[in-house]
Order: sequence, then structure tokens, then C-alpha cells
Amino acid sequence: MFEIKKICCIGAGYVGGPTCSVIACMCPEIRVTVVDVNESRINAWNSPTLPIYEPGLKEVVESCRGKNLFFSTNIDDAIKEADLVFISVLSNPEFLAEGTAINDLKYPDRVLIGGDETPEGQRAVQALCAVYEHWVPREKILTTNTWSSELSKLAANAFLAQRISSINSISALCEATGADVEEVATAIGMDQRIGNKFLKASVGFGGSCFQKDVLNLVYLCEALNLPEVARYWQQVIDMNDYQRRRFASRIIDSLFNTVTDKKIAILGFAFKKDTGDTRESSSIYISKYLMDEGAHLHIYDPKVPREQIVVDLSHPGVSEDDQVSRLVTISKDPYEACDGAHAVVICTEWDMFKVRGIGYESIHAKKAKPAFIFRWTAFLLKFFFQIETIGKKVSSKRIPYAPSGEIPKFSLQDPPNKKPKV
Repeated sequence: MFEIKKICCIGAGYVGGPTCSVIACMCPEIRVTVVDVNESRINAWNSPTLPIYEPGLKEVVESCRGKNLFFSTNIDDAIKEADLVFISVLSNPEFLAEGTAINDLKYPDRVLIGGDETPEGQRAVQALCAVYEHWVPREKILTTNTWSSELSKLAANAFLAQRISSINSISALCEATGADVEEVATAIGMDQRIGNKFLKASVGFGGSCFQKDVLNLVYLCEALNLPEVARYWQQVIDMNDYQRRRFASRIIDSLFNTVTDKKIAILGFAFKKDTGDTRESSSIYISKYLMDEGAHLHIYDPKVPREQIVVDLSHPGVSEDDQVSRLVTISKDPYEACDGAHAVVICTEWDMFKVRGIGYESIHAKKAKPAFIFRWTAFLLKFFFQIETIGKKVSSKRIPYAPSGEIPKFSLQDPPNKKPKV
């Protein structure tokens, strides 16, 4: 059997960097080179400050960088010298979750390798199997044809996104009836046929994979003349958009139907905890809806750089003209963000935002009154705040917010919407 001694990975991003770092760590006899056209990104991989944050990644990279792990912009030579080129040779979809990627790579549920059903294709599949067998039990390595491999990746993310949209739809019903979505999730999650994973109501899923893969599934179904299937999966995306708009409306509702010129603290900007990734983060959408209503946003996230927040909010589909410079302030810590705020909106479930990680008593003392906290998961004690949580009944003491028109949907790929000047 052909033995792989040199691997080239094209792309030093959130997938290529961690994946090949773990391969190099687990296979010291294989030389792994990660290449990218982005010179500043490669320089970061070769520096003490890596371009992405992932728990455990720094230790893995530093253990083998310069030994059998290399980061380079010399793409042509790396491809010529490689026995295996990731991305362009085989279908080897990843099933990583940001925040736990290193653990997912070291202890995967399964490794999926797809290849052509030809002698050459099968030899390539077996050669890659041999690489993973350095640390993954053979029974966890699945081999399929290329279509099955690619569709398995899309279907896996679509099923996970579907569960999130399903529990979020139930959260809206819970708020209307007086049920508690966490109690409902616990009850249905104890059914072994359903399980308890991905049943946490939230402000909507984000990240680079879920929406992209569901939309890819929709596109495939439409292209293959399966309109009913396409509409089914499109509803997963529509429910996600609805949940974000609904959360923004609830903030406005609670603040007496207006947030104009009010200071709103946004805690968390990454799409989930333990990552600095902001792609398709719900925080971007919530910030857009609040900026459109004239709110002054003070944003803090422990791992997202100021520059990244500004870039995300300056996207033409999110803001226009000087909205960001007028309405957005990036804070150095949560206390600065919350100082004098009319409301605190917790968008990312970082551990530091839990009761033991932050002094909510001191925040309450410096907040405008009445003091509101909006969160989508129940990890706060009440103190003296009025706490509004997704999936719990809306207070009957307030006048419901009734927008003059539906809050519009938008995409980060949409052209900017120009408002008529009054």
C-alpha cells in the first residue's frame, strides 16, 4: 500500500489549521505543510499569537511547529512535494465544533473518507485511512463514495440546525403560554429516541457551517427538481431569522417601545463561547436591528478583536453611512460596557458572564433604572434586575411592542438598503 510521508493542506483557516496541526501531532513521521495565499495569516501561524482562538490549539501547534508542521505561502512547491493534498484529492469532510475542535479531532465520533470507486480512488482512500489509524480506531473510520461523503456532511449540519430551530419555535410558544422552554427541553430530551443534545433555546444559530450547509442542501434540492424538500429545509433558515428578529423586538418592547438614544450593553459577539469566530453571529443581526432603532451599543467580547467587530458591523448589509462610528463603542471589559446602560443583552454564553464570573451587583448599581438583562439562557440570579429570557413568559405588566412594519430580514450578502431621508 502507498505510504503517505508528506501532506499539503490548502487553506490555513478554522478547519485547515487545527486539523493539520493535530495530524502532525499524532503522526510525527509525516511532514505536514499548511499553505495559504494570505501572508499575514501564515505569519500569525508562525508567531506566538495564532490567528484563531481554540482551546488547546496553541499547545498542539507549539509541540510540532518547525519539526514536522510548517506554515507557508509557497503553495506550488508544497503541492509538488506532497503525497496527499487535502481539499483537492479526496472528500474528507470535517465534523468539528468550534470551541471543542481539538478534542473532536483527537477523539472523533467518526472519520469519513469518500473517494472515487476506481482502483486509483480506492488506493487513495486506503492511504488516508492509514494516516488516521495512527490514533483513530479502524471501526470509527468510514469509507464511502464521494457523493455519500459530501451529502453526509451537509445532512449532519442540517439536522443539527433543524433541532435548534425546532426548540426555538417551541420557545415562542412557551412565552405565549407560560411554559418554561428549559423544562420542556429537559422533558423531551429524556426520551432516548430524541436525546438532549442541541435542545437549548437561543437567539439563533450562527457560525460558518450551519446556514451555509442548509442553504447548499436547499440549492441541491431545487437543482434536482425536489421543491418540496427544498422548502422543508428553507424553513429551518426562516425560523432562525424569525428568532433573531423576535429577540430584538422583545428588547425594544421591554424598554417601553423605544431604544432611540439609549445605551445598550452587548456582552458577547462571537457566535458561540470558546471561539473568536464571528461569522454569521446572531450578535451581528441583533446589533443591526438595534442600530436601526437608534440605540447606542457598547460591545464587549473576551476573544473578538475590536477591528473584527467594526468590520462585521460596517458590512453594507448591516449598517450604512456613519452608523457604526456614531452608535457603536467597543469596551475593554464588561463593566465599562454596562456602566450606565439601560439594558444588558447577553448574546454569547461565555462562562465569564455567569454569576460567579462577573459582579452583577456592581453593574446594577451603575445601570440606568429600571435595570433590564436580556439573555437566552438561564444562568443568572435575579438580583434587582428585570430579567427577560427566551422561552419564558413575557411579563404581563408591559405594553407589547408593536412595530409599524415587520422588521426586515437581511443577509450579509445583500446589497445595502438605503432608507429615505426624512
